[in-house]
Amino acid sequence: MSGSANDAYLNTRVAAKATELFGPGELARHAQLNLQELGQKFHLGAILEEPVGEYAKSRAVEQALIQLLLSELQILIRPMNAEERALVLAWARKYALFNLKTLLRGKIRNLDAQEIRENLYDLPREVRLSNEDLFRTESAVELLRCLESGPLSLLARQAREIYEKRQEAFALEAAIDQRYYAELARRVNRLDGHAAHRQMRRLVGSLVDRADLLWLLRFRFAYELSASETFYQLVPSPHLMHRQRLLDLVALDDQAKVIAALPDPLRELLTDAGNLMETQRRVAQFSNGIATDVLRHGNSGVARALAYLILREENLRAVFSLIQGRLLNLPEPYVELAVGLRPAICVHRWQDAA
Repeated sequence: MSGSANDAYLNTRVAAKATELFGPGELARHAQLNLQELGQKFHLGAILEEPVGEYAKSRAVEQALIQLLLSELQILIRPMNAEERALVLAWARKYALFNLKTLLRGKIRNLDAQEIRENLYDLPREVRLSNEDLFRTESAVELLRCLESGPLSLLARQAREIYEKRQEAFALEAAIDQRYYAELARRVNRLDGHAAHRQMRRLVGSLVDRADLLWLLRFRFAYELSASETFYQLVPSPHLMHRQRLLDLVALDDQAKVIAALPDPLRELLTDAGNLMETQRRVAQFSNGIATDVLRHGNSGVARALAYLILREENLRAVFSLIQGRLLNLPEPYVELAVGLRPAICVHRWQDAA
């Protein structure tokens, strides 16, 4: 198919799939459903009726929702050219990295191989860690060395070097997250001159902006790292949080100053956030708002497809949080907070605010 035919096909596919996304007020209505009603609504009743414990049900629900998302991804990437497909798969590879982190934690804690396997996601070939030798490695360092011969070679090498130097699981996982977003930014920049470039820079850039801002606030003020140590953890974004802006922000010594120095719409959105959890909720609204705009008004098929997948993932994550909240009998304020329906205010104020 020609490029224009690919775009027409993708736009038709995305337009059809977009009708499944939550409309205004729909998540709030779902939050009123009980466990049985949620199971029926999202075709998860058979899983929820299994005679197993809450943890097993929760894992099975999460796995089913991830498989649904990735099955839709597999359909949408079919007409994309190699570069476009690689970028969308790079976004989805976060699930392989979740598995990688599980493997690494298991090796660091000397867990049994079967116990590790039970906590891995079953993923399609396009995004999974395909090397079975990973289970037979003796340590986290050996596991990373094993990955250095595959498509995650750069990530694995840099993560291994950091872990060998610092011997900290936190530093290891932070390095993996950093390389994930750096790879997204790199692939977007390679689209320069492509019809989708501007929309993809804004869309993927908003994901990097979101990660950068939360990392900056956490590393600089919660963990009290130096400006240089914090900057080393960040990824220059193809959208708002570019390299010079990150350098300027990490030099500030107060969280309020950082918020005040942000570009709009982030500054206006976060001025009265009050805490990191509420900041996280609002930054998610920011990136989801950009995805919604690209989906509704973009003309690039690949950009609209990725925008749909980002929003679909958010919807399915909310479904999982609702079901998990019902399985664990959590109070409604906690469930509403988890799905973004309630601001992150202090627990002792929840009863008065209800």
